[in-house]
Amino acid sequence: MRLSISLSLVLLGAALPASAGPLEDGIAAYNAKNFDKAVELLQPLAEKDGNARAQEKIGRLYHRGKGLPKDAGKAAEWYLKAAEQGDAAAAARLGSMYWMGEGVPRDPVQAAKWYELGASKGNPLAQAGIGYMSMEGSGTPVDFKAAAGWFDKSAGQGDASAMLALGTLFELGRGVPKDVVQAYKWYALASVDDGEYEQDVFDRAARSRDELAKKITRAEVEEGEREARKWKPVKREGT
Repeated sequence: MRLSISLSLVLLGAALPASAGPLEDGIAAYNAKNFDKAVELLQPLAEKDGNARAQEKIGRLYHRGKGLPKDAGKAAEWYLKAAEQGDAAAAARLGSMYWMGEGVPRDPVQAAKWYELGASKGNPLAQAGIGYMSMEGSGTPVDFKAAAGWFDKSAGQGDASAMLALGTLFELGRGVPKDVVQAYKWYALASVDDGEYEQDVFDRAARSRDELAKKITRAEVEEGEREARKWKPVKREGT
């Protein structure tokens, strides 16, 4: 009987899910906005273990001033540590900082370098960033077709800024064939606040949608609305 009980306990233990480690618990705390707990769990992993995901999150906590003092310079340092290990999210955010000159000197070439790394790994923020740089010729040659391709990848993952830009390219016919239905669709999707950007992005998308609606037929508006309702995001990668 004792052997049977012991065996049952072993089998029961094997059936139970393994407990999450400090990294998973720290990321869960971050996502739950329990920032002090996130710092407690992630900081040792970032500092002592050199864990890239923990380093990226510590960078973001410094960047946002959540759980740690707001410090763009320290955020950039942590993003760099993680990005040098190939972390796509850190590369994307470091690219943004170099593009904006936030926490580091403004350097479009460095911005393009880190955006391209993050974009190549499927990060939607990096894809949108290199798309804008390709459209503007900042740090990389002007290439509307390349910009449209990057925006399409990023918008497909639900990035509102990329959706807005893609809508503009379809409306103007730059890098893609002119298509007002597609333009309306992307403007409509970009106007839905996903919490990733400042409110201005969603407001601009709504204005672009409404202004375009005045220029096109009711049938085109309705088709654009149907296309927006049918749209489903692909799985986010490299975040």
